[in-house]
Amino acid sequence: MRAYVLVNVAPGKVQEVIRKLSRLRGVKAADACWGVPDVFVAVEVAEENELSKLVIQEIQGIEGIEKTDTHIVIPEAWFL
Repeated sequence: MRAYVLVNVAPGKVQEVIRKLSRLRGVKAADACWGVPDVFVAVEVAEENELSKLVIQEIQGIEGIEKTDTHIVIPEAWFL
């Protein structure tokens, strides 16, 4: 399953947070952006339990992250 995690970061912490996010298993991209949120994270994992662990324990556990908002991708096959 794929998802996008939108991340708000404390001032001055974006570079450090991006570096830590990029090292996590399941994170395919972590891109800093202008505006809110500060970082868009593309993730891909096998199942929902892995996504929960990745977001709640690993991503939210990174120092400097203030808030996350997770958006699960609807599979293309759902529209066919």
